[in-house]
Amino acid sequence: MRRRLLLLTGATTALVLAALLVPLTLLTRTHAADRATAEATARAQWMASAVGPVLADGAQGSAAAEQTEHMEQMEQIARSVNGPGLPKASLILADGTVVGAPAEVTDAVRLARTGRAFTYEPPDGGRVVLVPVHGAADGTAVVHVALSQGQLHDGVFTSWLVLAGIGAGLVLLGLVLADRLGARLVGATRSLAGTADRLAAGDLTARAEPAGPPELRLIASQLNKLAARIDELLAAERENAADLAHRLRTPVAALRLDAETLRDPAEAERIAAGVAALEHSVDEVIRRARRPLRESEPIADLSAVTRERTAFWLPLAEDQDRAVEVDAPSGSLRVPVPPDELTAALDALIGNVLDHTPQGTGFRVTVRTTGEAAELLVEDEGPGFPDHGAGPHPTARGTSGVGSTGLGLDIARRTAEEAGGTFTADNSPGARVTLSFQTAID
Repeated sequence: MRRRLLLLTGATTALVLAALLVPLTLLTRTHAADRATAEATARAQWMASAVGPVLADGAQGSAAAEQTEHMEQMEQIARSVNGPGLPKASLILADGTVVGAPAEVTDAVRLARTGRAFTYEPPDGGRVVLVPVHGAADGTAVVHVALSQGQLHDGVFTSWLVLAGIGAGLVLLGLVLADRLGARLVGATRSLAGTADRLAAGDLTARAEPAGPPELRLIASQLNKLAARIDELLAAERENAADLAHRLRTPVAALRLDAETLRDPAEAERIAAGVAALEHSVDEVIRRARRPLRESEPIADLSAVTRERTAFWLPLAEDQDRAVEVDAPSGSLRVPVPPDELTAALDALIGNVLDHTPQGTGFRVTVRTTGEAAELLVEDEGPGFPDHGAGPHPTARGTSGVGSTGLGLDIARRTAEEAGGTFTADNSPGARVTLSFQTAID
């Protein structure tokens, strides 16, 4: 944008200056020629007025000494108007004698002898001024002042250089102003883009500083209003989620009371432990719902979470006569996923196996590394994912063929993809789900 603005300003300024300076340069050339011609005419008229009395005296006297004296006077006058760099001035007498600078008797000189003073341009360039002088004994003399091409346009090149400098200065000034304007526009636009990027990354505290022209300031103001509105809506959604989770406390409390009335102590203890875990999960849902988006701890130990959650589900799996295999490294395997999100994803995958496969179906949970990636595999020995035909894939959000919410697999998918990993689900021959994460760098 900044470069285009500079190009547009430079091109526009150059075109405007060309439209103004080209006629001005031609006018300068014409003005220089007219000025030089006027000076040459004045010089010719002065010379004519100076030699006129001398020629008149010569017409009255005929002595040879007087003629010689008159000739010397005319030569002195001719020398006074001639000099280095000056137009060549000469006096052409009626008999063809030339006094001063060399000159030829041309048709123009013969025309001037008829009493006409005029200026003309000879074929070889330049300009000639002819002024007749009356009073000579043998006819009319003519003052001949010749301007060369260089003398005719003396000073034009300097004027053109001055005009070119003025034009270049104006173009440069226009480019500087356009650059400052472009920098202001680009800076304000980049600031808006940076604020939008921060909002897209989840930083709802980002606000744009109104700057630049009125239109960009208006956009910044509206973007700030949008960010504030998004923050309000998300806060309301978090409170709604917390309220919904809080409603589960009543039935959970009722379950705890029922567990306490059981006669079998072992059974009561087991159910009470499950109810306590459920209460903990509900409390965690409430805390997470009310927590700002950017406050989650971004690192989790994949191996530790896998061992912990598998141990949590193991009693229920044993009650359903399921064989459970766990293969997780004993050391730490850190992945860039919040621990609560990784826990929710693994719970969803194991819960799907327990809920949607026949009792007695075994499953395996594996944690392994492949290059710089860490993989979490949950695979069972059941019938696998049903054939979806032309309909949505069973892993699509809200899709379920067994009457559930259809959110479990989508939770796992979003957990992997939001951390920059991948999610795959296939049959081998039972259902197999693989979550891949990049390992975290300490």
